[in-house]
Amino acid sequence: MLRATHLPPVASPTFFALRQSSIPALSVSSLACYSLHRLSTFSPFHSFFSKPLKPTRPYLPPLTLRQVSPMVGHPRLRPSASFNSESGSGDSREILVQHLLLKEDDQKLLLELQQKIAGGEDLSDLAVEYSICPSTENGGMLGWVRKGQMVPEFEEAAFSAPLNKVVKCKTNYGWHLLQVLSEREESLLKDIQPEEFHAKMQDPSFIEEAQLIDVREPEEVSQASLPGFQVLPLRQFGSWGPEITSKLDPMKDTYVMCHHGMRSLQVAKWLQTQVKCIIITFSLLLYLSFTALVCVPLAFTFSFRGLIMTHSSLCLPHSLFRKTSGQGFRKVFNLSGGIHAYATKVDPSVPTY
Repeated sequence: MLRATHLPPVASPTFFALRQSSIPALSVSSLACYSLHRLSTFSPFHSFFSKPLKPTRPYLPPLTLRQVSPMVGHPRLRPSASFNSESGSGDSREILVQHLLLKEDDQKLLLELQQKIAGGEDLSDLAVEYSICPSTENGGMLGWVRKGQMVPEFEEAAFSAPLNKVVKCKTNYGWHLLQVLSEREESLLKDIQPEEFHAKMQDPSFIEEAQLIDVREPEEVSQASLPGFQVLPLRQFGSWGPEITSKLDPMKDTYVMCHHGMRSLQVAKWLQTQVKCIIITFSLLLYLSFTALVCVPLAFTFSFRGLIMTHSSLCLPHSLFRKTSGQGFRKVFNLSGGIHAYATKVDPSVPTY
């Protein structure tokens, strides 16, 4: 399969490998016309989890990230979070993993696929064709994961696997062929209190050096705002989401704000998980540009592969696609309590609403 890493990213698909700790459901009320599996990577298999999922209602009318891989821990939904991404195991790495899953009794097929891979076929291509995991829609991509998120057998195999080598493991779900595409030190995601944020805002260089994102709607921003913030309304996520890694620098400290800290936390976690998509051929790049112009409603997907698989009229060979790891946003801070807490606790000159 042809590969090219020098071409610019065309889309920024989201791979939500959710940790066992909290992350609220992503709410984009204006995008209700899109089914849930368009906005996340995996389908819900509640039987994979020891406890049933009982999500709390998010701040906005919900469009919920329901889809979770069977290898990934069960997310619990909370209104806020104040944590950094530190592993209790002493291994501070995050790894970018893709895999395919077969039934336990499919050992003959497992051997055939191992031979195909040894012959040069790509694991992501085989995952689309053969995997029974919901991640098949994204070539088996699980995204960035850390220790404590996956079932023990899968975790042990993944964190001991050499980079780019396909390894085999067995779990209660069946046989896995997995591949670690990249690794990095764990990224940071935490709440920042209004008092601490106010102190930073007094330094003029802070506003110039940091990336400040306000995910409220324009009518909210007109009532109360803070200097230096770029407004990226959550309800317009379809327009700015796929281009976020070209609009912002993932290596810079990024601060996210909303009214009460709920929507901003959702976006903060999403920023931390970004993976870039590289298109393999120039002709395909031109094709996708045409598609984006002619079929704007269809162009809103976080993965062009998902678009291709969903809309048969746009079918192209899957082997033309290759996902490559982005760094994700390394340090993301959520303003705890949002602009309302900032106004009531540290700066009464900011209007409340």
